[in-house]
Amino acid sequence: MNNHEIDYRILGDEIQCVEIELDPMETVIAESGSLMMMEEAIKMETIFGDGSDKTQSVLSKIFSAGKRMLTGESLFLTAYTNQGNHKKRLVFAAPYIGKILPMDLSQYDGKLICQKDSFLCAAKGVMIGIEFQKKIGAGLFGGEGFIMQKLEGDGMAFVHSGGAIIKRELSAGEKLRIDTGCIVAFTKHTHYDIEFVGGIKNTIFGGEGLFFATLTGPGTIWVQSLPFSRLASRILSGAVGRRKEEGSILGGLGNLIDGD
Repeated sequence: MNNHEIDYRILGDEIQCVEIELDPMETVIAESGSLMMMEEAIKMETIFGDGSDKTQSVLSKIFSAGKRMLTGESLFLTAYTNQGNHKKRLVFAAPYIGKILPMDLSQYDGKLICQKDSFLCAAKGVMIGIEFQKKIGAGLFGGEGFIMQKLEGDGMAFVHSGGAIIKRELSAGEKLRIDTGCIVAFTKHTHYDIEFVGGIKNTIFGGEGLFFATLTGPGTIWVQSLPFSRLASRILSGAVGRRKEEGSILGGLGNLIDGD
């Protein structure tokens, strides 16, 4: 293996975190701001680039960091190295309600394509880059835009998602239509495109948008039940909108009685 080998365990149910166990001189890289806690003898170092072990020139590091910005991540990654003589542990937390997915890249031909802003942490040597959608239609209407996140290497990587997760194995030619915001990740041989919902009533009153994302096998895909954009929209609507009394005949009077 070219990447560091790390042990881990996922903690929690609805709001999860991942505990990483590092042997002496092992390193894990993580997105800035994701650290929850760590034991002594672990040294932090801010790195500039894509997180891989490859020797890079300054220009290459700037280019790699710039590409990461396009996926919603920061310019810098943080490397955590165990400089002690014994195993040490540190914990990274997901930023919102959902699941953390451990991905062994060696089992997926060394590459996964993920939604933007999904990367949490990975073994040192995993490269965090971008994947351009070559089709204009998929880029404009596919929910994730022209740019998605790309994880490459042969080590462990951890991505987070919203709500519950469904994993599907698609056979060659098998197609699945998915809400454009619900894709978490898919393997490199999976074909990604968009499809018009169709029908005037479906388009105007269906509430599902104009397009579906389509993923066609062969490949493995992961789908989330609660995209962050949907969660944020509901929270914003509840905060600034008028409260609805579902199933209540009191309506506004009920709000008055409740003190709202």
